[in-house]
Amino acid sequence: MANSLLTPTVIAKEALMQLENNAVFGNLVHRDYKKEFKKVGDSVSIRKPVKFTATDGATLSKQDVEEGNTSITLDKRKHVGWEFSSQDLTLTIEQYSERYIKPACIALANKIDSDVAGLYKKVWNNVGTPGTVASTFAHVGAIARRLDEGAVPAEMRQAVWNPEAAWSLADGLKGYYQPEKVKTALEAGKVGQYAGMPHYMNQNIKVHAVGAHGGTPLVNGGSQNVTYATSKSTGVQDLITDGWSASTAVLKEGDVFTIAGVYAVNPINKESTGVLQQFVVREDVTSDGTGNATFEIAPAIVTSGPYQNVDAAPADNAAITVMGTASTSYAQNLAFHKNAFALVTCPLDVPDGTNWAAQESHNGYSIRVIKDYDITNDKEIIRLDVLYGCEAIYPDLATRRTG
Repeated sequence: MANSLLTPTVIAKEALMQLENNAVFGNLVHRDYKKEFKKVGDSVSIRKPVKFTATDGATLSKQDVEEGNTSITLDKRKHVGWEFSSQDLTLTIEQYSERYIKPACIALANKIDSDVAGLYKKVWNNVGTPGTVASTFAHVGAIARRLDEGAVPAEMRQAVWNPEAAWSLADGLKGYYQPEKVKTALEAGKVGQYAGMPHYMNQNIKVHAVGAHGGTPLVNGGSQNVTYATSKSTGVQDLITDGWSASTAVLKEGDVFTIAGVYAVNPINKESTGVLQQFVVREDVTSDGTGNATFEIAPAIVTSGPYQNVDAAPADNAAITVMGTASTSYAQNLAFHKNAFALVTCPLDVPDGTNWAAQESHNGYSIRVIKDYDITNDKEIIRLDVLYGCEAIYPDLATRRTG
């Protein structure tokens, strides 16, 4: 049956479907779509999913629960462009998609997944032994336990592993391994359902290089905690330390550490979990050459009120222990609730002067297609563009599994 020329809307709809089908991380996180046209560098405000906790008994316990907003910068602009002949527009959409659209959207989806995976640097919970690849149910159970200790809702949890860990788990737990029928990249990457959550493989899992820390790092000055109001507005604080080696390169953004005597509390009843609270470094850190360093950490240390997260403020000279060997790299596998991370897309302007363009949006994704003609070389030129931003909106709902 003869086929009429493919229209921009047909191609945009097909590209949107292929983009969603080939995303993994993008399909596992909270997605929001903004209808207004935006440019790179613009910020949008999104509504944060509400967090609820349950309390026992008949007596009402009022909680400080708010439907807050957070700002996400649209700093990711990605595109794929290609040339083709005019005759190609007479192909069926299935043929054109297989030849051009699907490979282009695989590349775009890969970029989105990579950017979301990079949010690991804002997650402070971290389990596992650095250098040990996950391969047993105990390794998976340690992740589930950490999420449980943080009162992370059991529904909408998932874990994403790098290829080495994913297939080590598939082998170690092969009695439970039930691969999905392949329809999308998400289903193709599923390696099993363990410890109450689905597990996926994705090659975009990041490798983190621990900073060249050394010396005997200590907290410099006791009672370094913040008020509830400060924690509510920023969620971060500066920590004053000393005792590092004289080297100026001390820590890297994303390094995780604990402080002696500072234990995490159950976010509901505020009782100590018996596990040292972990903190993440929010910036690359250098010392002053004599071992002193002040740097931003998350979460902020809160010792009372509805946002309390530790049983006590750090004491002066409390020892700091950094996770991982100095200057060594480890895979940063992730387990998280859907609301830990957000992906926001916005439509791009359809420029004046072109009559072959379309913008399509669906299910939290948006994509633009534009075609032009190169008269010199008698070639059609087409491009697919996406504009998005991603952020860790509730990093406490996630944990890393260092491999």
